[in-house]
Amino acid sequence: MSGQWGEGPARGDDEPGALTADGAAGGASGTPGAPVPGPRPGGRAEARRAAQGKPGPAKAGMPQAQAGPPTAGGGGRAAARAAARKPKRDVKKIVAWSAAGVLVLLAGAGGLIYYQLNGNIKSFDADAIAKDRPPEAQADADGNKPVNLLLIGSDSRGKNNSDLGGGEDGGARSDTTILLHVYADHKHAVGISIPRNAMVPIPSCKLPNGKWTKGSNSDLFNAAFSVGGTDEGNPACTQNTVEKLTGIRVDHTMVVDFQGFAAMTKAVDGVDVCLPEDIYEKDLNEKLTAKGAVVLKKGPQKVEGQPALDYVRLRHGIGDGSDIGRMKRQQAFISSLAAKIKKQGLNPTTLLPLANAATSSLTVDPGLDSADKLMSFGLSLRNIDLHDLKFVTLPWRYRTVDKNIDIVDADAKKLWDTLKADQTIDGQNATGEQPAEAPSPTAPPAVAATTATTPAAAAHAAAAGSPLADTKSVKVAVYTGTSATGMAGKAAEQLKAAKFTATAVGRADNLKYTTTMVQYGSGQKANAEKVAAVFPGAVVEPGTSAGVTVIVGKDFAAANGATAPGASGSASAAPSVPAVPQPLPSSLVADARSADDNICDNTTYGSGG
Repeated sequence: MSGQWGEGPARGDDEPGALTADGAAGGASGTPGAPVPGPRPGGRAEARRAAQGKPGPAKAGMPQAQAGPPTAGGGGRAAARAAARKPKRDVKKIVAWSAAGVLVLLAGAGGLIYYQLNGNIKSFDADAIAKDRPPEAQADADGNKPVNLLLIGSDSRGKNNSDLGGGEDGGARSDTTILLHVYADHKHAVGISIPRNAMVPIPSCKLPNGKWTKGSNSDLFNAAFSVGGTDEGNPACTQNTVEKLTGIRVDHTMVVDFQGFAAMTKAVDGVDVCLPEDIYEKDLNEKLTAKGAVVLKKGPQKVEGQPALDYVRLRHGIGDGSDIGRMKRQQAFISSLAAKIKKQGLNPTTLLPLANAATSSLTVDPGLDSADKLMSFGLSLRNIDLHDLKFVTLPWRYRTVDKNIDIVDADAKKLWDTLKADQTIDGQNATGEQPAEAPSPTAPPAVAATTATTPAAAAHAAAAGSPLADTKSVKVAVYTGTSATGMAGKAAEQLKAAKFTATAVGRADNLKYTTTMVQYGSGQKANAEKVAAVFPGAVVEPGTSAGVTVIVGKDFAAANGATAPGASGSASAAPSVPAVPQPLPSSLVADARSADDNICDNTTYGSGG
């Protein structure tokens, strides 16, 4: 392909200066000295004579008597137009048909674009997804549901990727893996970077030959993507590994390789990034003996194609040369890309070129295997504000036995529980429901927690317009703190009878609560006291979650006729709704990146190079 633009089609024979059949220029005889032919019949003058009823001039070789008004086939352009003139209604028909033709062409072009996108998209085998999976997230009272998207950047050297990747090794590895949790309100999202050299259990995964592996208790996280040893990688195995690691169901998985990534950056006309140091050729290729030239300069810059790929894959020459620093730059890059797309407008005009660039090298789960599904999912993210798009790194620590990483399980569990409860990392309720409003100063006094109000009395009072009447706006999460089965459901029923709104039913952090607890977040104490009136003897206390939370204890189970703990069912049959999340480590929250942060902030880790 020459890459040249502006080459038009060859001129036709009817163009001025076009060659005749014998190779001479049109409008002159090909034989020297040949007589110049006379003017062609017809023309504007003859057309005027025809319109006035006058005979035309005698033509060469034709008697004057035969000369006359030009026929439709012998007149000039004006005569031809006059002869071919039709009633106006026919002209309208022609115009209408032409307009319809244009619309058909436009629709056809759109169809071709979607056909092209559909043809580009590859999906992996649904049968390779594990059968033993975490439960699906449940929709809240308003029908809102969170979505978990697994983003994988593949370093496959297959096809043309070796030219961009700078390597010759076969197979594929997951260079980047981010679990993006889109909250139920679809106004908040958080991406969790999973270190590729973290040691994790790898579950049984399907091989290309149809057999399943035995799995491993401990292996590098990115080994999951390499299971099977193909250039396409094994995204289903990575998805299975993430679900086993997190206890969270992955709704969709998307894999982009080097080619797709480079094309995406070009489709948006580059992405703004920043580096604290100049990056040299040797930093990208340790095999070089000399430092080489600067390939990425210090400070802000716009990158696309190969330089963009170099930026997100860079490890050496900056910070401690670890994957931790690289993940920070990847988070900064995705934040900047999101800001660029948001600025251009999250609409089909913006998304189609981006999708066209990405889908040529995209592998997805069966749930995203068409252009319509991809576009619909992309448009569903349009209401996420950049400040509410956060990125964090899974809690980790360096190992002492090698250069790999261990996950800090206790802190990681707090993060997963926070996502399962659909709470943001800074403690906001993002279930999609509106938070309960604090009562106004003129509101009637709340009923004290010690008031002997039975559930039936509370429901009756609510309906009768007593101080408990305005309770429907108070939304309550309910968790069981006892091994007696069905207690959270019974508590939710009693809350609904008292005109409260129960938003979640699940299991608490343990099943040893003796007394029912009513916990409240900022500004929710009065509402918590209203809720406590439904549970005589309940203790009201501040909690770590937003809104109001009820944890029912053994006292509630006994009051509702439950048998000895565990007698009516196994405590292991826990509901799918998560435990009440514990506060996240302050270091994780402080280190989080918002998509609207300065592009030069938080782009490296450690010191040295």
